Amino acid sequence: MTSTHGKCYHLRLVLNQRIFEELPMSLPSIRKSFTIGFVVCLLLLAGAGYLQIAQGLKPCPLCEIQRLLMAVLGLVFVFAALHNPGRRGVNIYSWVIFFMALLGALSAGRQLWLQFYPPVDGVSCQASLAYMLQILPLTESIKLLIMGTGDCAEVQWHFLGLTMPGWTLISFAVLGLWGFAQRFRQQT
Repeated sequence: MTSTHGKCYHLRLVLNQRIFEELPMSLPSIRKSFTIGFVVCLLLLAGAGYLQIAQGLKPCPLCEIQRLLMAVLGLVFVFAALHNPGRRGVNIYSWVIFFMALLGALSAGRQLWLQFYPPVDGVSCQASLAYMLQILPLTESIKLLIMGTGDCAEVQWHFLGLTMPGWTLISFAVLGLWGFAQRFRQQT
């Protein structure tokens, strides 16, 4: 005696199997996926450079950290693409990509927080990241970066209602998920 619930479950299972059997054919290979991640990082860094040079936007210390993390994320993507690793290597690269993207998203999230809740003491015009690292001990520089500066709270650019750290947060999230999703794919 079969219930209609059992038939529906079996039909759903068969449909899901067919969908997942056809799905890998439509996705790019893992190597191409890592290359796509690298190209996206490169385009985002080029866009940030354009906004700095052509539009005259001055990056704050948190912006510089986000650029550095985006560059490191791009390097991990390109190393993964050039290496074309096996299953174990894909897992390692995926976790490193996820971790770097998480750090970038946390940095962008901190900057968004500072933009919505600027420091009340009115601190602004702090030194650049390079200058802080030259003059201050590393622990003090990191503390200042985490606390943020008045410059980090300044909104210089909007696009579709989001500020630059908002778009950066979305970019890190998408890139992190894109890289992490590769560990669930079959090797092609």
